[in-house]
Amino acid sequence: MEQGNILEARNITKVYPGGVVANHNVNLSVKKGEIHALVGENGAGKSTLMKMLFGMLAPTEGQIFVDGKEVHFTSSGDAIAAGLGMVHQHFMQVPSMTVAENLILGAETGSPFKVDRKKAVEITRELSERYNLKVEAEEKVEDISLAMRQKLEILKALYRGAHILILDEPTAVLTPQETEELFEQLLLLKESGHTIIFISHKLNEVKALCNRMTILRDGKTMGTYEISDLDEHEISRLMVGREVSLDIEKAEADFGKTVFSVKDLVYADQFGKTRLDHVSFSIKEGQILGIAGIDGNGQSELVEAIVGTLKLQGGQVRLNGEDLTGASVLKRQEAGISHVSEDRMRYGSAPKLSLEDNAISKVYYTGQLKSRGLIDSKKVNGFANRILKEFLVKYDNSKQSVSELSGGNVQKLIVGREFDYDPDLLIMNQPTRGIDVGAIEFIRKKIVDMRARKKAILLVSADLSEILSLSDTILVMHEGRIVGHISDVKNTSENDLGLYMLGVKEDSKEQIGGAYCE
Repeated sequence: MEQGNILEARNITKVYPGGVVANHNVNLSVKKGEIHALVGENGAGKSTLMKMLFGMLAPTEGQIFVDGKEVHFTSSGDAIAAGLGMVHQHFMQVPSMTVAENLILGAETGSPFKVDRKKAVEITRELSERYNLKVEAEEKVEDISLAMRQKLEILKALYRGAHILILDEPTAVLTPQETEELFEQLLLLKESGHTIIFISHKLNEVKALCNRMTILRDGKTMGTYEISDLDEHEISRLMVGREVSLDIEKAEADFGKTVFSVKDLVYADQFGKTRLDHVSFSIKEGQILGIAGIDGNGQSELVEAIVGTLKLQGGQVRLNGEDLTGASVLKRQEAGISHVSEDRMRYGSAPKLSLEDNAISKVYYTGQLKSRGLIDSKKVNGFANRILKEFLVKYDNSKQSVSELSGGNVQKLIVGREFDYDPDLLIMNQPTRGIDVGAIEFIRKKIVDMRARKKAILLVSADLSEILSLSDTILVMHEGRIVGHISDVKNTSENDLGLYMLGVKEDSKEQIGGAYCE
């Protein structure tokens, strides 16, 4: 093991049942006290490698060293005992419990049948002060911000003795201000002797924070580099194997008639909390309306209200002049609404079913794929393969299950299905979250193509660079209300949006009123 390395994966190969090779002779060397980036496309093998480092999977071949000693982890508990901690992209928390209770959960001192809540609060406050990761120990997790939940996950790992932290997409749901604060805290951890592996698709953040990076492509190591030696375009090329540009070119706005509108949407959840507070806006032909906001401020409820999976307590939904407020999901779809869900595996697809089944899920009951009243397998195969090829999905055959694809390829399949439906209103909810730069570039260009075809597009995204590069108009949501209406997108910064998102800045009712017209 090279001197100065605190963690090393040497010639790691992982072959899954069925012969799928996720990692092939992968090498990763992380120095003590550095912030080391791990980047690569979806399906490049990052998740598999991290799961092996954290004891969740066993390598087929290869060796793992921690502090100079070879280790053979059989569980994540072994990795934790060796000083590793992992903060997953989807937080491992119990929302109904307090911050302090979540912190000690599974690592309680004393009796396992009785939690010493007072002691848990003391421990939480002490760790919070020591690492400058400020959390409210006695608040319930369901009542705190996503940024604080992120800090809680890091504190949980530190409480369990981690000196090597693996962070998986830690800024995916944070505002620019929250990201900046997190980076300051990570740099303090680095100064205190901790080592951090930082997994991210946001290359500007990788450049700003990390010391070195390792790039994976198709399950293989493309190399380890000093951050200062590569720019974002070179990193993208090494990840994807070709030139990639996220600078999306689009023609000047040329809006047509109003296609879609909502007026005074009101919704309160089962606990009586208002999620939509008199939300109104309209979208015209050839217009991309972006919705920005920290996750949990009403964006998901807004989309559900439009597609019909959530019952409003007030308000009106109209498409092409037709009142769809009380219409079913199917009727709204048939009226011309397509929807790319924020959760591609839970709501956007049926992971256990085939690519064909997923591709035809919007049209299978029509006559389009039938012969003599029965579904024609040749038509199904031709329909599915056309979408898969047009949207550059990497797949073996159209009979394989969706669960066998990488996240980026699942997303391209879903986008292809929804775009092929030729909608009047296209709803894109977090269309590029958690996918690689190659898939991001492709999907963003397809969105702009739909704009050129005079489609009305609602874009909901936590990626502010995406909102700013694609949107013609931006609305910002905070606590269920529209607090910002931005028509001069070119002269707006991520920091400007962040102020609205945090509730620091709010437009007047007159300014916001411009977001809605009959």
